[in-house]
Amino acid sequence: MTHLHEAKIKQLEETANQIRQDIIEMLVEAKSGHSAGPLGMADVFTAFYFHILNHDPQNPTWAERDRLVLSNGHICPVLYATMAKAGYFPREELKTLRKFGSRLQGHPHRPWLPGLETSSGPLGAGLSQACGMAYGALMDKKKYNVYCLMSDGEQDAGNTWEAVLWAGKNKLNNLTAIIDRNNIQIDGMTEEIMPLEPLRAKYEAFNWHVIEIDGHNFAEIIGAVEQAKAIYEKPVLIIAHTIPGKEVDFMEFDFKWHGMPPNKEQATEALKQLRTLGGKIKSEHE
Repeated sequence: MTHLHEAKIKQLEETANQIRQDIIEMLVEAKSGHSAGPLGMADVFTAFYFHILNHDPQNPTWAERDRLVLSNGHICPVLYATMAKAGYFPREELKTLRKFGSRLQGHPHRPWLPGLETSSGPLGAGLSQACGMAYGALMDKKKYNVYCLMSDGEQDAGNTWEAVLWAGKNKLNNLTAIIDRNNIQIDGMTEEIMPLEPLRAKYEAFNWHVIEIDGHNFAEIIGAVEQAKAIYEKPVLIIAHTIPGKEVDFMEFDFKWHGMPPNKEQATEALKQLRTLGGKIKSEHE
């Protein structure tokens, strides 16, 4: 991982803004898909693909690459937009999201798109898959790291907690999980649907090291991953507090945007806001 300096942070901010614009354009073209989660996680994905991960878009099956598992596959627009920006496939292909025969389905399908580590759909499965990858790496004495991105809503799934127990028991120190703590799920606020708190204490009780961050602060995102690498006796959970629908004012903190795309008028307004923000970021850069 290269040194994080102010110029690099500004570059990451610009990239995240461009990814958010691509997400809106993908969703309005598809006329279906999820808005709030992808927009909220754009900074985390940008930090991983453009600073944290040891990976090679030109050689996506490189054996020594870090593995990134997306458990909550429904936020895949942010994954696809970030991968395209990183060079895994042409950006023009983003407009095929959810179309018949597209490689960019509504949930990632691993055999169709180089660079995907898993197929995802049923919530709660991703952490178990990541545990298997991390355990295999330890058995083979490999040095790569495994990262699993999860939603807070999928902490309702029992499979998640089986994996949490197993990872703690086996001291998977090469595994870092990141929870998108945006406090919404499809039917409402998480603490009304199925309260998760005290979330940190639950993971700590299962022998995980837990770090809480602002999921829109690049220094905190990257610093937390660096700290995770220094924890050698247990797996690490990063609770990333995020704003669902980040940077689009009429989407922020509204759970109705969890699984709804913008129409043409809403997309026009969203893109206007994001382009205005992009201009501000760029002017601060110069």
